Amino acid sequence: MQADISNVKQHILVLGAGELGLAVLRGLAVRADESASISVLLRQPSVESASPEKQKEIAAIRSLGAAIEVADIADASVDELAAVLGRFDTVISCVGFGAGRGTQRKLTQAALASGVKRYIPWQFGVDYDVVGRGSPQDLFDEQLDVRDLLRTQSRTEWLIISTGMFTSFLFDPAFGVVDLPGGRVNALGSLDTAVTVTTPEDIGTLTAAIVLHSPRFINQVVYTAGETLTYADLADLLERVTGRTFERRASSVPQLLAALEEMPDDNLRKYRAVFAMGHGVAWDVTQTFNDQQGIAVTDAEGWARAHLARG
Repeated sequence: MQADISNVKQHILVLGAGELGLAVLRGLAVRADESASISVLLRQPSVESASPEKQKEIAAIRSLGAAIEVADIADASVDELAAVLGRFDTVISCVGFGAGRGTQRKLTQAALASGVKRYIPWQFGVDYDVVGRGSPQDLFDEQLDVRDLLRTQSRTEWLIISTGMFTSFLFDPAFGVVDLPGGRVNALGSLDTAVTVTTPEDIGTLTAAIVLHSPRFINQVVYTAGETLTYADLADLLERVTGRTFERRASSVPQLLAALEEMPDDNLRKYRAVFAMGHGVAWDVTQTFNDQQGIAVTDAEGWARAHLARG
């Protein structure tokens, strides 16, 4: 029997207010009107911080009409977190891998122990079911543990939102795909390998739309995409945006796995190897929520024109 989320006011809790958390809060603030109350879970030091940056963040949260709950996800026990989460109807986790190993499992265990009606875990990324266990990025196995925990119970509804890579990460110099000063695209796998990307701003908007959608999505994976493109497409768009010619190189899966063997703890090398394999990292835009609902999103070229054109 499914949890009952009736037409009465929904109490929604967002975990974390980083780049994604703030985007989700903004999306909810725009769409929720009187149908929902919105809260965000922060650490006490973040709320009390005297740093101008933190104060600006808190002011932005308050301006959205969001209430602030306080708990330390790292230090609190599963039971302590469950006591907080249990006061809400829907919990959306925007706490990512940066919170440390085991955090995704811990939050899911707390959500299930709390009896919250609906839980949206932090799975804003690739399709972990397709990637599978034992991939070069070992952090992904924990994401599959989360899915197993959710699928083997029936009291709490769950919803997974697969967004692909954050668009900005594709262009991040540290990731090593786009070498803007050198005028090169370093393709992962091959120039024909595809990747799906969505901007954090669009993820926030779409997450709010998905969570508040009627009839609601129950116990399923919902996909978004700003765009699905190949690395050859990426080189083409960079040439259009910058007016320069870009050299195209490709690193094969064996080359990237060999590079990872040299530095097995290097997170970026893990990501490069996974994306080079091309499984579960790209999907057809026509199967996405935003395409089916006719919601406008920013494609990779739109992001590049906004952020790279001056460079």
